[in-house]
Amino acid sequence: MTEPDDPFDTWLHGQVDPLRPPPGTFNQISKRAQRRKMRRAAMSAASAGAAAALIVVAVVAVPKLVPSLHTTPKPAADSVMSPPKLSPSQRPATTPVTKTPMSSAATSTGTPGVAADFAPSSVTFITLDTGYVIGQAPDCGAADCTSMAETGDAGKTWASVPAPQTGAPDGSTGVSQVRFLDTDHGWAFGPQLYQTGDGGQSWQPVDTFGLRVTGLETVGNMAYAVFAQCSGSGASYGADCKHVSVYSSPVGSDTWTPMTGLQSLGFNQGYVSGKIVLTHGEGYFYAPDGLLYGGSTSQGSAWTQLGTAALPCQPSNGSADGGPTGGQLAASAAGHLALACPGTSGSNQEDIYTSIDNGLSWQELAVVTVAGSPTSLAAGTSGVLTLSTTGGIYASQANGVKWSQVLQGPAGGFSYVGLTSATQGVAVPAEPAQSNSVWFTFDGGSGWTPSSIKKS
Repeated sequence: MTEPDDPFDTWLHGQVDPLRPPPGTFNQISKRAQRRKMRRAAMSAASAGAAAALIVVAVVAVPKLVPSLHTTPKPAADSVMSPPKLSPSQRPATTPVTKTPMSSAATSTGTPGVAADFAPSSVTFITLDTGYVIGQAPDCGAADCTSMAETGDAGKTWASVPAPQTGAPDGSTGVSQVRFLDTDHGWAFGPQLYQTGDGGQSWQPVDTFGLRVTGLETVGNMAYAVFAQCSGSGASYGADCKHVSVYSSPVGSDTWTPMTGLQSLGFNQGYVSGKIVLTHGEGYFYAPDGLLYGGSTSQGSAWTQLGTAALPCQPSNGSADGGPTGGQLAASAAGHLALACPGTSGSNQEDIYTSIDNGLSWQELAVVTVAGSPTSLAAGTSGVLTLSTTGGIYASQANGVKWSQVLQGPAGGFSYVGLTSATQGVAVPAEPAQSNSVWFTFDGGSGWTPSSIKKS
């Protein structure tokens, strides 16, 4: 716990505002938006009956926009608003403030299209058919090769879309993850943070004042992110973290605010980050010390510690995608949680636990023998559980009691698995440079098929 007069703690309570684009940007955006609306009209006709957005394991409805948190009038569209001004005493001496130049990062006008060497690193879906993928195209011929693509037919075809003008994760810079709530609002993060309100036609950098964003999820009309002070280098930007905090922002707002009681949680917990899990109406934070926090996802709701005991296992040091390794948490519905922990009987064992009372008590269901290291856990509403590892994908059709390996490989296994419905899901390879594909299941995790991401 920090002292009451700790300058870092004072600084951490401040709000975070995105930098504004340079003059003339919105004229360009308007022209692109008109072309984009025509293309989306055709896409939406094919997917009008689809389910709503996937957030890790949750399916949510497209929200009604909420007002901005700002109490003062916003500047004109062609003006520039400066980020919050902090005095030197309010900033941590060990974490210098770095700002992305407006001239190179405020918009995405020169972003390259999806190339043959595109290597996906993250995927998000807003309906069963419509989703986005972000990654790198190393041979794009530019300094920053971050690229994005979208699909309107569940991975049958892909089309390139603008991406933030930044590179792959390298310590405190770059992005590797993406989340979209609807066709307008999205976030690219890990470790930097960018947000869009026009379907990715323009991306605004959020000045996080030296903190790294190691996780972000969104549901309903709220977005939640993990902000942490980390020292991990290269692609392991989410490793060696402390001062882990949860920030929230209403969709449609440009202000991120630290949540009361969820600040500087990991200072003495072995330098690990934490994980946010969202489901209908309920949010959870798997904290660095293994404690579980949660509460309503309605705007202004506070999250509190759930129970007095830690979960059966603690998260461990961060992985290359920012999330903690060790314990893997998922939710199928409010109050219904699943947890995969390193097995006590061997290094290739995973102990599977479930809770039906918001994490107050846990029941061990199975011990699963796995190849490689677990990377992600997803829970469906019909009792389906899927576990990705660096050796493949494992699935249970019986509420976690009986498991089988349903996919071996590719080389390096998978870094992420998620479920968009009881039968449909998607997974991202852990070493995407070997393939420009993401993988889909349409039978509840039993069979998986690669979808090649090519510019259409």
